[in-house]
Amino acid sequence: MERIINIHIEKLPEGVYLATSDDIQGLVAQGRTATEALEIARDVARKLIDAQKERSSDIKLSSISNSFTYPLIVNA
Repeated sequence: MERIINIHIEKLPEGVYLATSDDIQGLVAQGRTATEALEIARDVARKLIDAQKERSSDIKLSSISNSFTYPLIVNA
């Protein structure tokens, strides 16, 4: 089942992007681009969710509705 996780992306002075989330404790990912940071964050989120399931702890995430806003990042 797909769920929505809100991710905060910040460009650091070193030029890399840092992805964090208030929805999943411990989610931190870093990439050379915002897209790479998001891809890594997706993998980290899956691992954190699986670890929570093993401990029988539920993470409360929003379900995806029929319509939602998503920022599309492109190189132009």
